[in-house]
Amino acid sequence: MTARRLLIGLVPLLLAATACGDGDDAATTTSDSGKKLDKVTLTLNWYPYGEHAPFYYGKQQKIFEKHGIDLTINAGQGSQKTVQATGAGQTDFGWADTPAVLAGVDQGVKVKSLGVFLQTTPSSVQSFDSAGIKSPADLKGRTIAGTAGDALSKTFPIFLEKNGLSETDVKVQNTDPAGKIAAVISGKTDGLLGYASDQGPTMQNKAKKNVSYLRFSENGLNFYSNGLIAGQKTLGGRSDVAKRMVQAVSEAWAAAEKAPGPAVAAMDGASEQLPPKEVLAEQFRTTVTLLHTDATQGKAPGVNTEADWQQTIDVFAEAGLVRSPKAVSEYWDSATALKG
Repeated sequence: MTARRLLIGLVPLLLAATACGDGDDAATTTSDSGKKLDKVTLTLNWYPYGEHAPFYYGKQQKIFEKHGIDLTINAGQGSQKTVQATGAGQTDFGWADTPAVLAGVDQGVKVKSLGVFLQTTPSSVQSFDSAGIKSPADLKGRTIAGTAGDALSKTFPIFLEKNGLSETDVKVQNTDPAGKIAAVISGKTDGLLGYASDQGPTMQNKAKKNVSYLRFSENGLNFYSNGLIAGQKTLGGRSDVAKRMVQAVSEAWAAAEKAPGPAVAAMDGASEQLPPKEVLAEQFRTTVTLLHTDATQGKAPGVNTEADWQQTIDVFAEAGLVRSPKAVSEYWDSATALKG
């Protein structure tokens, strides 16, 4: 995990009160041009890092304003907490990992996805080039840092099985999320389980060594990652705002993809925990490679298919993260989502 995560538990989750009262649902502001805007809060999955550039760029470029939205972006403390806060109506929208959404719905949290944007999983084994881990077979006999119970550790056995390996072939050393990078740099482990759009660029920057990625998606296992979510209160009472938010987020991602430098620059001052600019840039460069599956190539960011959703549900049912798999419609609000 990156350095900004060392403060987990110490910094309170910043949740605006926009969605916390019936009267607040109609809260509005007026833009400089005199346009009426709906106040909207978005809680991220974590402290801001490169993946989040489109939100800041969209706000800077007045894309959200164009769609009648006055957006406030708040830091999160993990996808699970963002899912819970969104379901409880403490934030209008959330940005969270799909496995956390599936698990939340499985546990009765009233939340739905409005569209997954990172449709190719960034899940990967990350190691220094010098470790020589170039294919799944190279993992045999290695020690990898992982965090027990998270989506990465839950799906790693499936990844191994799809590549002709067993769980006994690789030792997964249970490591606190904040300590995984340190474990690799110190040589305690040969690599770590992480997201290619997050930890790798930070590890490379800290150690000044090139990092290699053994991506799940390139070795037989893909599933949905981060996307936009909303709770029952927003979907029921502010459905028009939800539709405009989906459109604005998609437009912001498309604009940021075309202007990666300015998009990353728009994050300046977003957080005291913000990674160095070169790390932000590398994180975003990796992120834009994750926007589509084969089924959504050429479509707008955030357009999903039922088949891709079903594949993701099946993976996490097999991994044991979802104990009572439900229909796709229980997780994804296709009526509000973008149409392909």
